[in-house]
Amino acid sequence: MSESAESLEPLERLAAIAAESRVVVVGGGMAGLTAALEFAKVGLRVTLLEAGERFGGVLRSAEVGGLTLDVGAESYATRGGVVRALVDELGLGDAVVTPNPAGAWVAGLPGGLAAPLPQGGVLGIPDNPWSPEVRRIIGNRGVWRAFVDRIRPPLTIGHERSLGALVRSRMGARVLDRLVAPVTGGVYSARPDDIDVDLAVPGLNAALTRVGSLSGAVAELRAGRTVAPGGAVEGLSGGMGRLVEALVARLLDLGVELQTGAEVAALRPSTTPARSGGGSDGWTVVLADGEERDASAVLVALPEAAALALLSPHAPDLDPVAELAPVVEVVTLVVDEPQLDAHPRGAGVLVVPGSRAAKALTHSTAKWRWLAEQADSGVHVLRVSFGTQGEEPATSTLDDADAAALALAEASALLGVALDPARLRAARRERYTQSQPGAAIGRAARTTAARSTIRAVPGIGATGAWLSGTGLAQVVPDAQREADRLRSAVLWKGGTLL
Repeated sequence: MSESAESLEPLERLAAIAAESRVVVVGGGMAGLTAALEFAKVGLRVTLLEAGERFGGVLRSAEVGGLTLDVGAESYATRGGVVRALVDELGLGDAVVTPNPAGAWVAGLPGGLAAPLPQGGVLGIPDNPWSPEVRRIIGNRGVWRAFVDRIRPPLTIGHERSLGALVRSRMGARVLDRLVAPVTGGVYSARPDDIDVDLAVPGLNAALTRVGSLSGAVAELRAGRTVAPGGAVEGLSGGMGRLVEALVARLLDLGVELQTGAEVAALRPSTTPARSGGGSDGWTVVLADGEERDASAVLVALPEAAALALLSPHAPDLDPVAELAPVVEVVTLVVDEPQLDAHPRGAGVLVVPGSRAAKALTHSTAKWRWLAEQADSGVHVLRVSFGTQGEEPATSTLDDADAAALALAEASALLGVALDPARLRAARRERYTQSQPGAAIGRAARTTAARSTIRAVPGIGATGAWLSGTGLAQVVPDAQREADRLRSAVLWKGGTLL
């Protein structure tokens, strides 16, 4: 640090150090954009490198059939309030909208039937198996099997870790296959057997021990909810892509260098100090085209496999092999079909695993008023999802035209309305590699170990859905925390201002 900087008051000295330091963020998804904002707020010089041609990761907007709409994530969970706080900070509070509270349906029942998903449940587990809505889905045999839950002894020693094993043992296969599996497949792209109860539904095992039945435990948890059903998610009028646009604009205002088409090939300890003063020399970021960037610190905000490839050479205890992640394809259809004006199956349809090629459907113009108002009369937007854990999407080997045809056929079956291919205005296909859900069994231990190993390397940080769990409500606060940890390391050393 220069002599003049040493004579400044503490806050001025912080500003001087920030101005002399550079942080490189690798990855321009929501984790990377959020972290870059946290760095830039305190005056650090920030460079964000994105290998692709666009920012935002799973937040993607596009024009399809003359409509600007989400072709990626279309909402965020309200829990914690962190995403909403970011939305407000970026001046988008007036654009916040809530979805149509109409519930989802379940399709793929015996005989090709479909029925509304019962409202009184948690992850599909019913609080009252005798209700007509539940009986309609699991039948009389399923109801009587589920009733065994009420007379079985509770789990008083230890508890069941697997959601699938818990539901199967307490309430039977029909509740598991027809109610729980469609929900976990739609929410997590995962099987119930692989979901950790304590992470997916905190407090459920404890409530089971207290009240003596799984259905009673669900009822107790629902009674204690502070969020009304249907109010658990929010979106933005005009699409979630507006959040990406606002973040990029704010970063540019703060002087952040944003670069697309910038694939990072390697990291290596730098021999050229990237910041005046004592401490480590920082890092050199090596791009695939040979360009090099020196940095005081580097935050890696990439998917798991790419992140491990960069980080494992510098963290020997880090497992370099990424877990197999689900691949999902979403085909968005714009159809001119007035028969759908009545929203025949609510805001969407979940599917009993193995019964259909698709895993879920969202009737977007039924779910979001802003989109329905944008569309012409009788025009509807349908999002058909394919692919889940351990299963390639049925569309993966098809060209775009055949994928759209399959999606239209699946939509017809799931909505119970024959959709004429001649009425298809447009289609768009998007492919995503999802991270393993944070609620997967063993995932928390793996990510905790990975974080500890990464944080032991000075000047390096990591964030993203593979560490935080999927969904903006987890990704955004995790990126903020990791950015705060790393920027503190840049500005301070051993608790003493450098």
